[in-house]
Order: sequence, then C-alpha cells, then structure tokens
Amino acid sequence: MTKQRIFISGVAGFLGSHLADAFLADGHEVVGNDSMIGGYYDNVPAGVDFHEVDCNEFDRLKEIMQGADIVYHCAATAYEGLSVFSPHLVTQNIVGASTAMVSAAIANKCRRFVMCSSMARYGTNPVPFTEDMTPKPQDPYGIGKYAAEQILQNLAETHGMEWVVAVPHNIIGPRQKYDDPYRNVASIFINLMLQGRQPYIYGDGNQMRCFSFVSDDIAPLKKMAFEQSAVGQVINIGPDDEFVTINELAVIIARLLNFDLESKYTGGRPQEVMLANCSADKARRLLGFEAKVKLEQGLLEMIDYIRTRGPRPFTYHLDLEILNEKTPETWAKHLFLSQERTEAAKFLKAA
Repeated sequence: MTKQRIFISGVAGFLGSHLADAFLADGHEVVGNDSMIGGYYDNVPAGVDFHEVDCNEFDRLKEIMQGADIVYHCAATAYEGLSVFSPHLVTQNIVGASTAMVSAAIANKCRRFVMCSSMARYGTNPVPFTEDMTPKPQDPYGIGKYAAEQILQNLAETHGMEWVVAVPHNIIGPRQKYDDPYRNVASIFINLMLQGRQPYIYGDGNQMRCFSFVSDDIAPLKKMAFEQSAVGQVINIGPDDEFVTINELAVIIARLLNFDLESKYTGGRPQEVMLANCSADKARRLLGFEAKVKLEQGLLEMIDYIRTRGPRPFTYHLDLEILNEKTPETWAKHLFLSQERTEAAKFLKAA
C-alpha cells in the first residue's frame, strides 16, 4: 500500500491515539492536533507530528494539515449529558470545530475525510439503531453531531472530497480519560472503586448500552481510509451484543475489583436516552467488522491501565453554563471531589 499522510484530530485523546498507532505501524506518516481538553500528552505515540492546536483555529489547522491525503476527525467534546447544561461550549466544539476541519481539508485538497460521529444521532429511535433511520437526537451534543455530518456531506460533495461518517459508540479501553467527572461511565466507576468509593448512578440505572473495546474499532476505521465501498456512507462501528444496564455494568466492575458495591443513586439526567444500541450489520458487510474483545476482558484491561497509572482525583475542568434545579448534583455540588474516604479495606476484599 502506498504510504499516505494521515491527519488525525484529537491525536492525544483516546481513539485518536490508538488510530495513530495503527497507521504508524503500517508505515504511514501521521500528523495530528489536540487542544488537550480531553487528552493526555503521553497518549501521543512517538512518531506523530503533534501540534497543540484547537480545532476551532482554522488558520492553524489549514497550515498543519498541508499535504494530508486523508483526514480523520476524532476530536470532540463528547459530553452528551453535559451538553444540556453547557450547550455553547459543546456545540462550538462539535459544529464549529467540525466545520473548520472540513474547510481546512478541502482547502488542502485532501482526498478523503472520515468523521467520527456518535450514536447520539439516533436519539429515541427503536433499538437496534440502523444507519437508514432518520436521526432523532435528544440533546445539543447529538444535534451538533448530526449537523456536523450534514455540513461534511454538503461541502465535500460540493468541492469533490470523498467522505465517510463512522458512528462508534461507548468505546472503552486504555488511554481513556478517567479523571473526568462528566463522561466515560466505566472509567468513572473504576476510578472511584479503586479509591474505595462507591459509584454514583443516574436515575434508576436501567439505562442500557453496548460497550465497544477500542481495538475492535480500529480495523474498520482504518479501512474507511481506503475502501471505495465506504465512500458516502454512514457506518456504525462497535458490537451489537452484550447489551447491559448501567446497574449491571457497576456489578461487573465491582466483581472484577473484588469491591463491596453499594451504589449511590442520584436524579436522572435530562434528555438521557434509556435504550441505545447500534446494529453492526453494515460494518460487517462493508468492512468485515468483528467484535473480538468481550466486555469483561475489556474492563479488565481498563482496570490494569488505571491501576498502573494510579487512580486520580476528578477534575471539574469544564464550566457549567446553566446551573439550576435540573443540573445533576454530581456536577453542581462537585460530589466526585468529596474528601470523604472510607478506607479501601472496608470495601476491597482480600485478594
């Protein structure tokens, strides 16, 4: 395969850094950017031409994207629940940033643009979500993601750039930001339990999700750069089995950690979708997708990563724009910052 110059936004983040590793291993040249809102510097693989640039900085993007053959837009303030309370921040970094990325790619005559969207686009559609469904997003994040897809399609087809929309969902694995109180439920649970603290669960905990291990997503995402059958397609990426409730997720993690679980329940988050599960049939057909890592195996790898790196205090690094009686108390009262620490010995059974 001819060596390509691959540009990856969010390359210091979770998905972007793993994708960069895969392309470097195949001998491609990788350049990327990150604003560091949701990434770690040590996520950036050696060999990446890294630029600490925000995706909203169009002039800088246009400059550092020069010579790119393929662009992956992985960067996102992927805060579905928070977007109801910080809609300006989230949509600016979804719609505005995506538009800047697409514009810079077209200006640089990039051959193909792969946008990572979100299953938040489907909203209250019946499960499993299929790509032919009319999107019904329920929150500003999902609305922004769907709008960004439409902008990509419009501009790419106007100016002659190939496009693909990937719809990964609930990705888990090493390198995921785990000290973020606003997102990444599995990482939050693990980080809390490793500190001997009980997890908080929104609503009744019967929300159902499928979780996708990051390595399973990389192979189909890579093919989106080269497969002609993927051009002009929206494709769900991730497993469609092991559909579990958030309550069940907490129980599984507690068992893997040998932790005495007594979950704390708090009010539900406005606009949260109860059932969210994507069909993977199209990815299997077009890209040969195969889910190889089961949920428990993926959670064990996350536990090893967080334990080795060390549990961390949570950082409320994003400001709430709307603070009222509907704002989750975990955010309004900064409950994850509680100094209360029950000794781990009370909760962690002898190994």
